Amino acid sequence: MKILVLGSRGMLGSELMQVLQSSHVVFGLKSSECDIAFAEDCRRAIARYSPDVVINAAAYTDVDGCETDKDRCFAVNAEGVKNIASACRERGIKVVHFSTDYIFDGTKNAPYCEEDDPSPINVYGSSKLEGERFLKDTSTNWLLIRTSWLYGLHGRNFVKTIIDRSSAVESLDVVDDQIGSPTYDVDLARAAKILLEAGKTGVFHFANRGQCSWYEFASKILQLAGKANVQIRAISSKNLHRAALRPAWSVLDTTKYVQETNETVRYWDSALRDYLALIGYPQDVSGMHVGRSG
Repeated sequence: MKILVLGSRGMLGSELMQVLQSSHVVFGLKSSECDIAFAEDCRRAIARYSPDVVINAAAYTDVDGCETDKDRCFAVNAEGVKNIASACRERGIKVVHFSTDYIFDGTKNAPYCEEDDPSPINVYGSSKLEGERFLKDTSTNWLLIRTSWLYGLHGRNFVKTIIDRSSAVESLDVVDDQIGSPTYDVDLARAAKILLEAGKTGVFHFANRGQCSWYEFASKILQLAGKANVQIRAISSKNLHRAALRPAWSVLDTTKYVQETNETVRYWDSALRDYLALIGYPQDVSGMHVGRSG
């Protein structure tokens, strides 16, 4: 296939470029080269490359920043998706788009499946949900993949933040009342490739297997990175006074992905171990999974 990746220099976009290039003709445009908030940028880029598939990896992902920059947030996460879908529909091009666990309110206390009703509790989640609706209403050939707690080699993420802070302080406070599934962007990119090559359409959930709190996630990061000298304390999310609320529970059910691809989803701590080894923290650590299984 001939594939155009928008947001190709971002965390997920960079991995999509790497994963897809082995089997397909792939072009990438960074956000400064194609601002998806502008319809003309999208039409021009898609006309230039005339791809079979457009993958949208561009997004406004600053969850707290979205609360005070609502216009830009919705311009990128909602209107941007509409712009892409409109330009692709005119040429019969398939659209692959990514959404988030934050479209859910976190009150289910069981893994969210694709059919569950969304009810976002922050601006970021609302903008991503609006983008989903634009995709479904505008495109005639689309694949939507929801994911959660993403980290990877490029850009800022929770894993890098914990490691960086552990080098500067003796103790860390991390919330233990938000539960989700950390997801390595390499695994997400590979899952997207599998779904795309299988010709899948519709909504799929993908996240690494298992679940944990941010506190458990941080504890595992420090353990695998050999940062045993750093004390970590569990706190309530109320103590952080963040601009945006987060769902207390946002675990995604990946049963549909497993059943329709016959692929196995690896545990989040196994994926984390590979990532840490890649960035210079090789560990020969065996034993039980940290956190809750699921």
